[in-house]
Amino acid sequence: MSDLARPETPNVQPWPKIESRPLGSYRVFTLRQDTSRSPRTGREHHFYVLDSTDWINVIPLTPEGQIVLIRQYRHGTEEVTLEIPGGMVDLEDGSPAVSAARELLEETGYAAEEMVPLGSVSPNPAILSNRCHTFLARQARPVATPLMDGAEDIQFELVEQSAIPHLITSGQITHALVIAAFYFYEQHQKRLEIGD
Repeated sequence: MSDLARPETPNVQPWPKIESRPLGSYRVFTLRQDTSRSPRTGREHHFYVLDSTDWINVIPLTPEGQIVLIRQYRHGTEEVTLEIPGGMVDLEDGSPAVSAARELLEETGYAAEEMVPLGSVSPNPAILSNRCHTFLARQARPVATPLMDGAEDIQFELVEQSAIPHLITSGQITHALVIAAFYFYEQHQKRLEIGD
């Protein structure tokens, strides 16, 4: 590659925050405006950030080796989506793992013998300040009737693990955080295979 194709750039540095002010508080987010200074140019710029508690995703794996998926209507895309159980980390839960077990039970009526942390991601670091934690719910079995809140209509179904790649590549699973969760699961399975 020529020097023209790859110009020399300075190392990227954190931007000093000059000011931060809240703009609004909503049910699942608070919105703030940050004013930060570019370390490269010295100029100040405004940025809008959505603060939210952390989120969780759960891959429920039954004793028979099937995965519990859910269908629900999503207002952002105005579509019924195919996903895994998930939700918000509540402060009273005390940890993402406890929140994961609670959301699994509420949305599907399933409980697991073990919650295995698989990894976490930043959902969108450009505008969101939180993280999304993924758990594998091992030996998930139905133990109760799902307890959906008034703003949820959820239907769950069992699918074979081997169907997941096709559900993603065919566009039936489109939620980016769900796809990230299945990537973590795939890496977890590979580590088990090589005995890591």
